[in-house]
Amino acid sequence: MTNIHNLTRTTDDVVIVGGGLAGLFCALKLAPRPVTLISAAPLGQGASSAWAQGGIAAAMAEGDSPEAHAADTIAVGGGIVDEAVALGIAREAAPRIHDLLAYGVPFDRDLEGRLAVGREAAHSARRIVHVRGDGAGAAIIAALSEAVRRTPSIRLIEGFVAEALLTEDGAAAGLQLREAGNFAARPVMIASRAIVLATGGIGHLYAVTTNPTEANGSGLAIAARVGAVIADPEFVQFHPTAIMVGRDPAPLATEALRGEGATLINGQGKRFMLALHPLAELAPRDIVARGVFAEIAGGRGAFLDAREALGARFADKFPTVHASCIAAGIDPATQAIPIAPAVHYHMGGIAVDARGRSSIDGLWAGGEVSSTGAHGANRLASNSLLEAVVYAARIADDIAGQAIPSPARLPDGLLVTPRGGAPDAASVKQLRTMMSTHVGVIRERDGLADAVRSFAALEHNATSIAVRNMATAALLVAAAAWSRCESRGAHFRSDHPAEVPALAQRTMTTLAAVREVADGLTAHSSPRIAQSMIA
Repeated sequence: MTNIHNLTRTTDDVVIVGGGLAGLFCALKLAPRPVTLISAAPLGQGASSAWAQGGIAAAMAEGDSPEAHAADTIAVGGGIVDEAVALGIAREAAPRIHDLLAYGVPFDRDLEGRLAVGREAAHSARRIVHVRGDGAGAAIIAALSEAVRRTPSIRLIEGFVAEALLTEDGAAAGLQLREAGNFAARPVMIASRAIVLATGGIGHLYAVTTNPTEANGSGLAIAARVGAVIADPEFVQFHPTAIMVGRDPAPLATEALRGEGATLINGQGKRFMLALHPLAELAPRDIVARGVFAEIAGGRGAFLDAREALGARFADKFPTVHASCIAAGIDPATQAIPIAPAVHYHMGGIAVDARGRSSIDGLWAGGEVSSTGAHGANRLASNSLLEAVVYAARIADDIAGQAIPSPARLPDGLLVTPRGGAPDAASVKQLRTMMSTHVGVIRERDGLADAVRSFAALEHNATSIAVRNMATAALLVAAAAWSRCESRGAHFRSDHPAEVPALAQRTMTTLAAVREVADGLTAHSSPRIAQSMIA
């Protein structure tokens, strides 16, 4: 590992920010080209990828096809999936799975040595490759982390966060970094003309999430602040079965449990999804999340019941979930598991093209921080890890074919303000509570307007750059949710509960446009502003 204080501040390296699946895979695919990989947490920790229990969707079994996989993706996506993108990703799944096998990922196999595949919600076939049932994410990150550490072309910097992007003449020029958790430390500047953001999602903008603390929207915010186009920020997926045992982040009860026959019941033991969708527990996640939310809001509670489907086999079949339950005093073989919806995945992000390029020259984005158009308004289960590896490989291919200009040395005085200070705990708590209350599973106009005004004020007044970035990301989500006056996929408006066919298109916006929405709401302006964001 390189000590950042010994690193030249000007580098011809490709700089990748993020130690999750997209960042690691991209760095490996770029070898032997020099890469500097910056990870906020020690490698293998702090990445949502490592917590993924379901696996990777790939049409590799007999009788399945990429076309069927793409069709399932499109069917779930609320009418705004980019169909060409979905098909392209599905067709690249098999090569990327073989790449992961070559890096040492021990995917489960059947008795005949073929990759074992499971089924998850809204898939028409068994096509999810796993590792030890529910350990795919951790196993993939462990294998790739080891591969990165033994690759000499990758210079690894751990324990630093990117708190600002620097641009020159509209192109990426470098990054402002700070030691993670050390808000009194002086920022470190690094110049580069080729930057890949793979910083993850926005889960910790919400009070209840399955994401690690590093998933706080920082990558989304720093790109937006330099003018990057942001796509579909209103579409936030809530996993319907987070285990509610008072932990932050909340442990996850994988969807694969329902694929194996576990059911959802309320406190009276009644299966409530049977009346809500023909697929019941295997309905799309947004529908299941709202069903669970309604039971909790109605005072009946919600539980995942695997007693009959798995019973004593639970520990062997799903060891990660079993361990989380046992640690909380719940034996899932004999007891129903208390659950609630929790923020799990952000379909929105930095808008990128088919090569992973953002609207800022020299800036690429991959993984959850990006928005490719593959997920539309509602992500199909286990497509996120697939998208991450497919686009990480595409970004590496795109960069490999380019001559990146050498950067100019950044002047010492070029600092993005505010210059530091620990995040105000009360402000962070208020932001997370407001996101869960007003920009959560069920949304409505007045609550969203309050959230927009609150986040705009916090962004303007924040004395901590970390809080400002959280407020920027929250503002993007809330303003886009206020502007989309319909319900579509994971975005549900109680005041506009139906889809509006004329709005069956992706949102493309910028921070400047979002601030116009906030200014208009503050001045009690006309709701006509709303439609300016959807294009």
